Amino acid sequence: MDRVKRPDKRAERARLTREKVVEAARELFVAQGYGATNLQEVADRAGVAVQTIYFVFRNKRTLFKDVVDTAIAGDAEPVATMDREWFRAACAEPTAAGQLRAHIRGTREILGRVAPIMSLISAATATDPEIAAQWPDGPDPRYTVQYAAAEALIGKPDARPGVSVEMAADLLFGLLSPQLYLIFVRDRDWSLDTWEEWARTALASQLCADQGGRHAG
Repeated sequence: MDRVKRPDKRAERARLTREKVVEAARELFVAQGYGATNLQEVADRAGVAVQTIYFVFRNKRTLFKDVVDTAIAGDAEPVATMDREWFRAACAEPTAAGQLRAHIRGTREILGRVAPIMSLISAATATDPEIAAQWPDGPDPRYTVQYAAAEALIGKPDARPGVSVEMAADLLFGLLSPQLYLIFVRDRDWSLDTWEEWARTALASQLCADQGGRHAG
């Protein structure tokens, strides 16, 4: 008889502890700033010993990177955006319009987590070169994702003729940027549904053949 594999309780406790620490750190970093937050405060909010944070993350810089990476991914799993199920499913849509709809919905979820900490990231990387060094030089990872989406999109039967991969990637990169998202959702108080419909209509008019549709306002 096969032995039933029991859940690894120790691993589950470690995962839950890590999640609590990352969430506590995110809240404090946003409220107080990276530089003004110390690890004892994070430990107190997470309900763990500060030694636990040092054991798991080693230092505040590594914890900060985990906060950012978790905001982008939505969880702590080491799975790149382009390997995520939502991204693969969007690219597999048979039409450009369908891919845009799914891609924008997935991007909306990411922007909702990442956009609020953009100023925090900018301030931390500007004041601490070792934080900036944790992200390697090279193409913007967000552009790499949008380029992959553009490659999938322009081959669809309803894609606008004559639009290059580079142009499609630039449009996705620009219109789905955290900066533009914040202008509309935070500064102009658009609802998330209004932003999503505007982004879909604007991109469809540029990337899909014979697309009409009203402008979201």
